[in-house]
Amino acid sequence: MKTCAVMQPYLFPYIGYYQLVYASDVFVIYDDVTFIKQSYINRNSILVNEKAQRFTLPVPGSSSNTVIQELSYVGDRKILKTIQQAYRKAPFYNDVIELIVSVFESEERNVAKLNEKSLQLVFEYLGLDKKFVFASELDYEREADRADRLINLSKMFNCDHYINSPGGKELYDKKYFGEQGVQLNFIESQITPYQQFSSEFVPYLSMIDILMNCSKEQIIRMFSNFRLT
Repeated sequence: MKTCAVMQPYLFPYIGYYQLVYASDVFVIYDDVTFIKQSYINRNSILVNEKAQRFTLPVPGSSSNTVIQELSYVGDRKILKTIQQAYRKAPFYNDVIELIVSVFESEERNVAKLNEKSLQLVFEYLGLDKKFVFASELDYEREADRADRLINLSKMFNCDHYINSPGGKELYDKKYFGEQGVQLNFIESQITPYQQFSSEFVPYLSMIDILMNCSKEQIIRMFSNFRLT
């Protein structure tokens, strides 16, 4: 069975997103759909003074009518400075800070491509080989309904298994996918508590927090801590 997953590009998302990538053989960056304001495409949270603090990388001209691939970031050095100050004493700071800096200070400003970099570099750091493809670079039927688009993308790569985030349970029907020759499953992330600079564990933070606090071996084990329904 060959597995495909499709998702809008997020910037250093929480571990559940990385688990979706980890579970797939082909991961399609869904960059030819419209930008969603107040989403995790350009923002997330890190731990600052034992509390989750939101960071947002500005995307000028963004609206719900703009396709993600057409948008670009503007730099915000304050975000990187906040990350450096918050995690400078973290056990794996020296191992991963260059990775994080290389994303936030990259010459690449395209939203989809920079977000893909925040995914790809993490898997490279862990020694894991993952295949990322941009939907905008593929020739498929974009005018089809949402379920058929995902089925068509899966079939382009000879995938007979499609995994979606839990939010898709209200949108996609397993029977319909099956009739098209693609098995549909939903991923449910199991969050593994780990040592943070906090008296109580704060879950669902950006992957940055895990990178700073956990070894490569720990992270890989976390990646496999999910179930398919």
